[in-house]
Amino acid sequence: MTLLITVFAAVIATVKWYNREDDNMKLGILCFLYWGAAIMWLVDALFEYAELGMEYFRPAAADMLNDAFLGLSVVALGLVIWLVRLLITDPKGSVRRALKKD
Repeated sequence: MTLLITVFAAVIATVKWYNREDDNMKLGILCFLYWGAAIMWLVDALFEYAELGMEYFRPAAADMLNDAFLGLSVVALGLVIWLVRLLITDPKGSVRRALKKD
């Protein structure tokens, strides 16, 4: 479930990055974060499959729920890291203008 969620997030971020009009939002960083997480979960799934065999494809409902929460947490953490980076670099100057307004 974690692999599936992070791959969907990586594909969505990559499509948004590819269809961008300008690079102000730095979506490439978000793509790297999500694709890195997806590769990590893929390696984890391969090793778990090697250990469990066909039992890997019959997880318990509680395990699937835990994996879903973990996948959503990874996606949320990636968004937080990207937003913090975006706010620090402030490519459009919005934060600077808001701070100078007062």
